Amino acid sequence: MWVDADACPNVIKEVLFRAAERTQTPVTLVANQPIRTPPSRIIRSLCVPAGFDVADNEIVRRIAPGDLVITADIPLAAEALDKGAAALNPRGERYTEATIKERLTLRDFMDTMRASGVQTGGPAALNQRDRQQFAAELDKWLLEKSRRPA
Repeated sequence: MWVDADACPNVIKEVLFRAAERTQTPVTLVANQPIRTPPSRIIRSLCVPAGFDVADNEIVRRIAPGDLVITADIPLAAEALDKGAAALNPRGERYTEATIKERLTLRDFMDTMRASGVQTGGPAALNQRDRQQFAAELDKWLLEKSRRPA
């Protein structure tokens, strides 16, 4: 599992840490600043240089088919899907080939709106339902992974 950790909420990281230990699934948090991780042989962090999309590009470079990428970044999710990985956002939405193009179009539209001066606001705060949805989708992916031939 690969985590776009710069913007990943701490509560989601905690869910990931517990799931990684429970299933012995390696997880790497990638960020352009040091990220605290619990002592573990399967949980690690990777600090990359600061810069636009440096962490995203490092994740794309390292992922393999069958991996999972945790990100709210739509272009990163699209690249992960293109490489045969799965992608899940911190609110528990699993990106798919069927939904990613729509999400990219909406993202580009919102960027255009913001560039023209329209205040679009940010996402709502992460709530308990979001955390539960994330944990459920993560467990579903881990179950699928455990059933795949090695």
